[in-house]
Amino acid sequence: MKLIYDGKTKAVHELDDGNYMLVFKDDATGEAGVFDPGANTVGLSIEGLGRSGLRLTEFFFRKLEEAGVPTHFISADIDAASMTVKPAQVFGNGLEVICRYRAVGSFIRRYGMYAKEGQALNAFVEVTLKDDARQDPPITEDALEMLGLLTREEYSILRGTTQHISGIIRRLLAARGMELYDIKLEFGRVDGYITLIDEISAGNMRVYKDGKRVEPLELSELLLGEK
Repeated sequence: MKLIYDGKTKAVHELDDGNYMLVFKDDATGEAGVFDPGANTVGLSIEGLGRSGLRLTEFFFRKLEEAGVPTHFISADIDAASMTVKPAQVFGNGLEVICRYRAVGSFIRRYGMYAKEGQALNAFVEVTLKDDARQDPPITEDALEMLGLLTREEYSILRGTTQHISGIIRRLLAARGMELYDIKLEFGRVDGYITLIDEISAGNMRVYKDGKRVEPLELSELLLGEK
């Protein structure tokens, strides 16, 4: 096993069989000790967050695969906070795809002249570059094609798949009395097909219940009944 990348919230190892292992950390993105899934820096550490995030990721990936959505997931070892996945080719140095149901976070910071905090959005999809040095800038469909990151057809697939996945997750949360405000997904090519990769956990979504933000460990408890 070879360490390939040691990131903010996960470490990535290459396995001898060609697959990869993701090891989930207890670190979370945010600022000044406040959790924020849209932040680019580690702002706090929460004991048990790695295993909690992995439980949620396994739950969501299995539900998505039941719905016919391709993912890179192979297996999970909750005790070791690790997940075995298929190798994937990312687009450029990586893209993040956000689906928004409410105007919060960076959306309201950019468009606050016209949008109201928390106003409803119709599964609005935007793509950003994974580029911490430039604050993960949004990128348009035209730029994605011109820079050779995605074809028009691939962008259409990416957008539609993002809305499909987000809709499934939104309904799963709604069944437990929670509302999905926004979610950040990552994709890559696996065997030539656009495939969901990385994770789906409290670390990449904003969820509310009864008008109050659901905290990272609380999400696992409310959705899976685990403490």
